[in-house]
Amino acid sequence: MDWGGVMTTSLFASFAAFDRASGLADGTVKQAFRTDPEARAALDDLECGRATVAQFEERFAAVLGLDSGDGLALRLFSGVGPDDAMLDAVEAFRAAGVRTGLLSNSWADESYDRGRFATLFDVLVISGEEGMRKPDPRIYELAVERMGLAAQELVFVDDIGGNLKVPRAMGIHTVLHVDAATTLAELQDVLGVQLPAAA
Repeated sequence: MDWGGVMTTSLFASFAAFDRASGLADGTVKQAFRTDPEARAALDDLECGRATVAQFEERFAAVLGLDSGDGLALRLFSGVGPDDAMLDAVEAFRAAGVRTGLLSNSWADESYDRGRFATLFDVLVISGEEGMRKPDPRIYELAVERMGLAAQELVFVDDIGGNLKVPRAMGIHTVLHVDAATTLAELQDVLGVQLPAAA
């Protein structure tokens, strides 16, 4: 499982809220991360552990034309919260015997709420701790190795289509996450595990 945007609410909705709160045009942050070389380089360096949060904030604030980057990372993600349906489902899959793992692009010192990690995941692969990030093929290979299963036995869920191309080519079944209901319906079918009905 990816984390941000899969096990949480939408990152892009949080970015849109930041745009509005900062007086930026709609889609400014999203487009910067997608198309601006400096923004992409700043994010790559942060998520591969080559830069601190403060260094990222300074660089990305300059891309956005903001006077200060102080607290920028926190403000970008302030609208992100847990997706309880996804969290509960992954716990249920694991309790049913499915081996589970996290493969996330994120900085090593990010304040994940790790309180449920012990019941959610058997394996953790976090880009900032590994020095590489999706879609680098090496990070998927590392995830497969740690999962201890053949690629063809694995399913990977991500909310960004570009992060699914490499694992699909490796033989991993991929799911583009749009919402919990659609993703969980597909996972139940692929894994052959039915989740308990919601109360």
